[in-house]
This record gives sequence, C-alpha cells and structure tokens, in this order.
Amino acid sequence: MVANVEKMAEYAETGGHIVPAKLYVGIWALLMALTITTVLASFVELGVFNIVLALVIATIKGTLVVLFFMHLRYSPKLTMVTVVAAMFFLCILFALTMTDYLSRAWSTVIPGH
Repeated sequence: MVANVEKMAEYAETGGHIVPAKLYVGIWALLMALTITTVLASFVELGVFNIVLALVIATIKGTLVVLFFMHLRYSPKLTMVTVVAAMFFLCILFALTMTDYLSRAWSTVIPGH
C-alpha cells in the first residue's frame, strides 16, 4: 500500500510518466510498417478474408496508438479495465457484423441482363 502511494505521489510530482523518445520513434516505425503491410495485403486476393486481414492489422495499429501514444500502458488499472471492457463489446459487435457479412450470398449476376 505504501509503495503504491509513493508511486502515485511520484506520478503527480512529475506530471505523468516520462517515456523515452526512442520508444515513440520505434512505435511510429512499426505503425508505418503496418500501414505498408495493409497496402500490400490489399493486392493479395484472399476472398472474403481481405476484410478480416485489414481489420486485424487496424486493430493492432489502434492498440499500439492507445497503449503508447495515449499512455494507457501507464494508466491506473481501473482505466485499463474500462478499455478492456469496451474492446470486449467492440469484438462482439465485429463478430456479429462478420457473421452477417460472411453469410450473404454474393452474386455477380446483374439483374435484367
């Protein structure tokens, strides 16, 4: 308990968690690499899984932004629980959307021709 109070006092005293610029540059480089990966993956024909791959890459990029640029990694645990709960419900939303998207019968026939 005492260590936690000291940690919170240090956090308030310094105005937040200090992160080295090297980490930010590394995360930025990783985000750029993932952006290039998204562009390259768009040229690969995966059928209905193109959207799944794009969403996975976007989720990884969003997670990196939230954890490091928005400092969630260094936030109190209650904040982390709130974000994890929101992400859980977002995953449910995506799962339900994907079941609808993947279950449709796609037709290449143009009506009337």
